[in-house]
Amino acid sequence: MFESIRKHSKIVMLLLFLLIIPSFVLVGIDSNYFSEKSAVVARVDGHDIKQTDWDNAHRMETDRIRAQSPTLDAKLLDSPEARYATLERMVRDRVFQAAAQKMHLVTSDSRLARSLQEIPAIAALKRPDGSLDAEAYRALVGAQGLTPEGFEANVRRDISVNQVVGGVMGSAFSTDAQVKLSLDALYQRREVQIARFNPADFSGKVTPADADLEGYYKSHTSDFQQAEQAAVEFVVLDLDSVRAGITLNEDDLRTYYKENVARLAGKEERRASHILINAPKDAPAADREKAKARATQLLEQVRKAPATFAEVARKSSEDSGSAGAGGDLNFFGLGAMVKPFEEAAFAMKKGDISDVVETDFGYHIILLTDIKTPPQPSFEELRPSMEAELKQQQAQRKFAEVAESFANGVYEQSDSLKPVAEKLKLKVLTASGVTRTPAPGATGPLANGKLLEALFSSDSIENKRNTEAVEIGPSQMAAARVTTYTAARTLPLDEVRSRVRSLYVAEKSAELARKEGEAKLAAWKAAPDKAAGLQPAIVVSRDQPQNQPRLVVDAVLGASAGTLPAWVGVDLGAQGYAVAKVNRLVPRATPNEQTARQERQQYLQWLSNAEGLAYYEFLKDRFKVQIKAPRPKPTQG
Repeated sequence: MFESIRKHSKIVMLLLFLLIIPSFVLVGIDSNYFSEKSAVVARVDGHDIKQTDWDNAHRMETDRIRAQSPTLDAKLLDSPEARYATLERMVRDRVFQAAAQKMHLVTSDSRLARSLQEIPAIAALKRPDGSLDAEAYRALVGAQGLTPEGFEANVRRDISVNQVVGGVMGSAFSTDAQVKLSLDALYQRREVQIARFNPADFSGKVTPADADLEGYYKSHTSDFQQAEQAAVEFVVLDLDSVRAGITLNEDDLRTYYKENVARLAGKEERRASHILINAPKDAPAADREKAKARATQLLEQVRKAPATFAEVARKSSEDSGSAGAGGDLNFFGLGAMVKPFEEAAFAMKKGDISDVVETDFGYHIILLTDIKTPPQPSFEELRPSMEAELKQQQAQRKFAEVAESFANGVYEQSDSLKPVAEKLKLKVLTASGVTRTPAPGATGPLANGKLLEALFSSDSIENKRNTEAVEIGPSQMAAARVTTYTAARTLPLDEVRSRVRSLYVAEKSAELARKEGEAKLAAWKAAPDKAAGLQPAIVVSRDQPQNQPRLVVDAVLGASAGTLPAWVGVDLGAQGYAVAKVNRLVPRATPNEQTARQERQQYLQWLSNAEGLAYYEFLKDRFKVQIKAPRPKPTQG
């Protein structure tokens, strides 16, 4: 049948076209669906970034951050500012990718491997034989919401970006005089007297009438929205649940005991002494040959008289750490020594003297002096640890099979989660008040962006069908369904009257504080000798703001130094108003040598970053970057 379809694929495609297109005409398609999803939000080097690209990138970014920081306030991740920051990162990545392509920069596999090995968390996953623990590596990058392929693509991209901007940023240079001038301006200090006008001091003067509250409520209805909510059921499939369903066979346990008793009992340790003739791996070949010949000569000597090994080591070994002890290295286990030394030591019998062993340090002669073998525990002593290990291994092997059954189950019986839960012995969990955006600090399945997106799809809400099975973590899947849905609504005034009153009073109190502050500023400017209410003088700077708001410090330092004393007024919004009298400049104390060196390094880093930003702006112009999505307005308050 399928062979027939393959041979007549053009006819089949025509039939599908004739069948499908009229169904669109009859049923209709939301005209906004494709236009919204395909809207171009940015363009780089003639290539579009569409709304769907932006949405997907932000979802992946938030999932990654939530996986790393489950207690982070989810509202921060889903704010307009956070979404726009994702778009700007996408644009920046596309710009640097375009530059890398124009420069023909490619990251080879060997360069990628070196970069990965330089990451401490990944280097720690290497086994004693030098290979990488693939499962641990997958779990490590999975905790960041990434697959190994996705993580490695990011590393390749970062390497290319560093190649693009590294030369420019590395060229940043400044003379000592320029550094001093800039740092003196940055750390400038000023003596000021400040008067604060706090809204709380004016709240008693605000007595709102019902009409005032109604007016405030009507003009701020967006502040009194209740997000859509759902009561849900969900099930989770993970390694623990798969492991709980595994029953071990006694014979399998006995076999496992025989095969693994040595490992489970503990690591064997060996004690050895050695004689080392130094010859670093990068030494000239002639020097290494000379060292090898010397080691061979000493080997013949100690094999003729094994009892003299310690004395020969004291006189001739070039390992300063062990020579004084007759070459004794004490007990060590697997992984403690370099591989050629370890392989030789663990292949020897007690009392054996090895052949000459070559390592990166030089040439060794090894005498095995002792073997410490842990006592062999009984089967019953090891039963708990063996059962745990064997169940874990079987659960890992079985998970893919169970996961497929789980995914099929939630799809095939989409009106309930109970059948799949009963089949796989899972619990059906419930939750209420679930929203599209996880609550601050939320963890677990209902904090997963992909699952929430599926849960709040139109099909899930309208038809109460199961979501698809969603991977929410390494070896962890979940599915959910809506049982009760409450649409978003504007809360009525009667429900939020006390909150409306508090907000109204706060707003009017801030207005009164601002007006009073502006009046005092004008009066004190006109008659400085009559200024009353100023606090005692303090010295402020950018690095020592003395607990003053950043807006006040910036205004004080922004006053012209040529017209001191000077008066400045600062509108602090919901925090009221401040009036500051700037009395004088206070010379900066000369920093000590260490501080001066650290400040210079920091300044050069800032300068390097500035060069990088300037180059990025140049590249944006070169690749004709357009960001069509409007930048969100800054949050007030």
